[in-house]
Amino acid sequence: MNTIRHALPLALAIAAAPAFATDEAKLLEEARGIAGSIPPKLLSVLQDEIKKGGPEGAIGVCREKAPAMAKAASEQTGWAIRRVSLKNRNPKAVPDAWEEAVLKDFDKRTAAGEKPTGLERGELVTVDGKKMYRYMKALPTQDLCLQCHGTPDRLGPAVLARLKELYPDDKAVGYGLAEIRGAMTIKKPL
Repeated sequence: MNTIRHALPLALAIAAAPAFATDEAKLLEEARGIAGSIPPKLLSVLQDEIKKGGPEGAIGVCREKAPAMAKAASEQTGWAIRRVSLKNRNPKAVPDAWEEAVLKDFDKRTAAGEKPTGLERGELVTVDGKKMYRYMKALPTQDLCLQCHGTPDRLGPAVLARLKELYPDDKAVGYGLAEIRGAMTIKKPL
């Protein structure tokens, strides 16, 4: 009887393990889809705004429209979505401890020769006793990004003035092509 009492929970845990792994794989695929859907939309809006008002006019897209897009996607999907960076422009884009560790890992992996476009991490974590799934996808700089995030010699006077006006504590300049500018970060309580 005592053996059965101890064996049953173990058997149930072993039986549940493949389902748990499948659930984690499903969460990863869902997170990838969500994280991958926002940047192309944002780039399209940025391109349109740059055509209308130059790069200095497009700064408002990242300031206002990108957070609104993330909020709408969060409400639609049930995942908390935002962008973070080790060198943030927006004071709300400061990474938490988990995000900071992942961003630093992305930087190390890029320095070791990994392509930044494929960098991601998804994992189950426990925060304050509650399980959640967290996912991050690196956002490497593209040529378009360098108009506002590049080296100071590449930024025009109008861009520099607008950045100083809107972001007096800006840290998000000095990037080169394909460097990790930040990441999409999403999480979902389980």
